[in-house]
Amino acid sequence: MGIKLLRFEYGSQIHWGVLEEVIRIIEHEAQTLNILLTNGYDAIQNAKTHGKIVAHEAITLLSPVTEDANIFCQGTNYGLHREEAGFTKQKPPYNLLFTKASSTLTSATADIICPAHVKLLDYEIELGLIMNKDITEQTTITEKNLKDYIAGLVIANDMSARDVQIVEQQWFKGKSYRGFCPVGPYIYLLEENEIQYLDQLVLHLEVNGETRQHVITDQLLFKPTETLSEMSEIYNLKTGDLVLTGTPGGVCLRLNANIIQNIFDNTIPHEDKISYFIDTQKDNGYLEDGDILRLSIKSTDNVMDLGVQENIISHAIPVK
Repeated sequence: MGIKLLRFEYGSQIHWGVLEEVIRIIEHEAQTLNILLTNGYDAIQNAKTHGKIVAHEAITLLSPVTEDANIFCQGTNYGLHREEAGFTKQKPPYNLLFTKASSTLTSATADIICPAHVKLLDYEIELGLIMNKDITEQTTITEKNLKDYIAGLVIANDMSARDVQIVEQQWFKGKSYRGFCPVGPYIYLLEENEIQYLDQLVLHLEVNGETRQHVITDQLLFKPTETLSEMSEIYNLKTGDLVLTGTPGGVCLRLNANIIQNIFDNTIPHEDKISYFIDTQKDNGYLEDGDILRLSIKSTDNVMDLGVQENIISHAIPVK
């Protein structure tokens, strides 16, 4: 079984820990996930049996991915989600890649604050890959060497302000408000023989107890080997970076050819586009103040479990 790596506040200090039946503190002063994964594996292993035990109720959970990390993302990487976004469900000829600000990182239990001007707040459960080594040149990644590049797996929620993302056509901005990437509760550090589980994981998201998203990762259109190989042609990836693999069907966003045509019509004033777009989305179940999101990822055989995220939506008070 892989190691469950936590990051938390305890006694006014930030610690790394391992979660088994109890939480044990890792004796390592790493300020970042990059440093811990680079030279802290001995300390992680030692903590499993010798680390100081702390009570669950005594800690404040933090994001296990630290803010020095890059967040690289894939869009429309499941067939049903492609249909929701106005595409055909078949695998496209290109991989849709984008980034998300690291200031979005927050914990698996933190409230998600919706900016006051955002009217269409959406969720996206995603399997997150944690990089295990730096990639600084074009690299071919295969099933045989994939484990060399992936340290572990984590639950992530790619929160999205759809009225910004779609109407302004700014994915980075619409997905990068503070707190828009809850991660964890922990990183599941993979054992050598567990890389096979990458296409056997069940993603499940509920809003107020109602299932909205449910999929098995064997439905990913672009697999991690393809995606990491392509990313290596474009930019550097470093140890501790987070790669989001895409969200399945079941989000609130619904697009069609008519909506897209109006959004791209430069003769329509921006204010009118906003009103029009919100009207097309009004019955799609977008998130409201007090809604509870519950996310989980586990293997189809229940052997691998990435834990549970539970976040409450809170709308910011408009600034007068």
